[in-house]
Amino acid sequence: MSGNVRAVVVVFPGSNCDHDAFYALRKIMGLETRFVWHKEEKLGETDLVILPGGFSYGDYLRCGAIARFSPIMKEVVKFAGEGGVVMGICNGFQVLCEAGLLPGALVRNEHLRFVCKDVYIRVENNNTRFTSGCSAGEVLKVSIAHGDGNYIIDPGGLEELKKNRQIVFRYSDKNGETPDAVNPNGSFENIAGIINREGNVLGMMPHPERAMEDLLGKRDGKKIFQSVINSLIHSNNYIAAE
Repeated sequence: MSGNVRAVVVVFPGSNCDHDAFYALRKIMGLETRFVWHKEEKLGETDLVILPGGFSYGDYLRCGAIARFSPIMKEVVKFAGEGGVVMGICNGFQVLCEAGLLPGALVRNEHLRFVCKDVYIRVENNNTRFTSGCSAGEVLKVSIAHGDGNYIIDPGGLEELKKNRQIVFRYSDKNGETPDAVNPNGSFENIAGIINREGNVLGMMPHPERAMEDLLGKRDGKKIFQSVINSLIHSNNYIAAE
């Protein structure tokens, strides 16, 4: 195990990337990992919480709007408020925005089509617990699969994101350029992932858990998870499992 770091993957009705995340964390990264059903009221002992991709509650209403009221989310909000590390991937990003843990919202893709393909994202801030293993401006190859990945935020909020360096990833080409043509969903300023002001909550639309092995043609997702693991091992918030 990687320093006995513990992780939980929250499962909502409609989650379909929960096993992908579990496999990436346990089998590839070597973390002590378990599932937590959305109706549970306690996370248990953990160092990392993952809200996976999928279509929680069938994406009825706004994506993530119903999952935000699942019993376990009260604990997730509390965990994050106490400095716990939380990652929301795709639908998990939507849930984090609905829960108020991250600013802005995810709406229907600008072209109104579901998009599923490999993309490149540029690391905008490598001084985070999620990207410390990356270089500033480094380009990662990952996957996307979403119909509502268009990140929007009010002008004032966007300026706050920039001021506080909360924009972590932007969609780019393989050379790190960010023309409109490489934006797969219409997200404001090619934003692909952000953190909260405290730096312990990350939301990203791309799927790092689908970029973990050469067999899949890409393994840059490991850099993100390894950054998290290293930060936890060296963090005061990390308590080694018995």
